[in-house]
Amino acid sequence: MDRRRLGALGEREAERYLKERGAKILERNLRCPWGEIDLIARMEGFLCFIEVKSRSTAAYGAPAWGVDRAKRRRILRTAQWYLRGKGLENQRVRFDVVEVTPQGVRHLPGAFEAREE
Repeated sequence: MDRRRLGALGEREAERYLKERGAKILERNLRCPWGEIDLIARMEGFLCFIEVKSRSTAAYGAPAWGVDRAKRRRILRTAQWYLRGKGLENQRVRFDVVEVTPQGVRHLPGAFEAREE
């Protein structure tokens, strides 16, 4: 399976998983000049910006390892753009990662902080 298809399947699986746990999905695949955010959801009193990482094998380590410094920076800039555009600068926000592997789905709430590195 190619990476694009694996990613799309992973995002659908992550969305289903989060909805089953009470998340309200607000946006999917939000794009702006600075980057993309896979899912934006309201859950547990937070506005969550969620990166979904899918892997078909454990050969390259945990999927969350793929959310490197550059990726986090793009997510943060995109989140700032979204918050300003929606007038939501005062919201409680959280940056999560959802890993999707053949073993299942793993949600990592607060996987990284809202600060530039």
